Amino acid sequence: MGSLKEERKTTGWAARDPSGVLSPYTYPLRNTGAEDVVIKVICCGICHTDLHQIKNDLGMSNYPMVPGHEVVGEVLEVGPEVTKFKVGDCVGVGCLVGCCNNCHPCNAEVEQYCNKKIWSYNDVYTDGKPTQGGFAGSMVVHQKFVVTIPEGMSPEQVAPLLCAGVTVYSPLNHFGLKGSGLKGGILGLGGVGHMGVLIAKAMGHHVTVISSSDKKKEEALDVLGADDYLISSDAARMQELADSFDYIIDTVPVHHPLEPSLSLLKLDGKLIIMGVINVPLQFVSPLLMLGRKTITGTFIGSMKETQEMLEFCKEKGVRSTIEVVKMDYVNTAMERLAKNDVRYRFVVDVAGSNLENE
Repeated sequence: MGSLKEERKTTGWAARDPSGVLSPYTYPLRNTGAEDVVIKVICCGICHTDLHQIKNDLGMSNYPMVPGHEVVGEVLEVGPEVTKFKVGDCVGVGCLVGCCNNCHPCNAEVEQYCNKKIWSYNDVYTDGKPTQGGFAGSMVVHQKFVVTIPEGMSPEQVAPLLCAGVTVYSPLNHFGLKGSGLKGGILGLGGVGHMGVLIAKAMGHHVTVISSSDKKKEEALDVLGADDYLISSDAARMQELADSFDYIIDTVPVHHPLEPSLSLLKLDGKLIIMGVINVPLQFVSPLLMLGRKTITGTFIGSMKETQEMLEFCKEKGVRSTIEVVKMDYVNTAMERLAKNDVRYRFVVDVAGSNLENE
């Protein structure tokens, strides 16, 4: 089908100011371009980034803002040059909806590192209009930034995979840490951390959850299936496990010491930073030098990795732990998320919500 002549509109729930309170907001969608996919949103996960953005914690928020970048939906229409999707397909949209297509990262199929990447919301699209996210009835997205949801996977289960899932899959994939038998640590057990446990276990790794207290020990071992639980203040166990980990995925989003994690890594081990922290972290250099260890970081994942990750999770039966809510509960969900009162990801049932009324 070609472009529609009449302006299409949709209703989402938007923040109007740094209070972060979301309420119904109707806005236009662009006409269907040659490679665009029109998507009816079924559900959308709530990421900690959504909370930061609606409250302008990063100082870069533009309002009105419809958040949401863990989007699962059904294809309603495709542009004439769309080859990957057809009407009726179940698809996903993650953190990005655009890139320059010309730079080194784009040519290397790691467009998440493009300096001109376009975010799914709180950004400006190539037509000069603001991008809006998945807390809405529908979206129009270029086919490059849409993925196929494997048959048999439920939309609510898939949603957290589109950000949290690929965020942990990508470093394991890139650094050659997908083979079975590796020993990995997951520092911090929130939305990203819980996906880290599930995906690393599915790869056949021995997985230890590392935490500052024993509050989540039972969940980590009995619910998520971790092999071990290490309290970072337990000096005897930290010494016992020193120099034994192939990698540690550090999901802690606040300032914390790096030396304890570095001491756990074996020769050539990698400390992979996932948390967004806006103050400097520090370490003593011999901890790196004497074990040829690496501190690194990765950012979400590419579209190619996202599709691979979905196929992997389908094959291995990876299921995230979620709490499904309606849109009229979303402000309460945000308040609970701010207190870490969720196990482990909220998913908004967008299609089953009345988006027009508060």
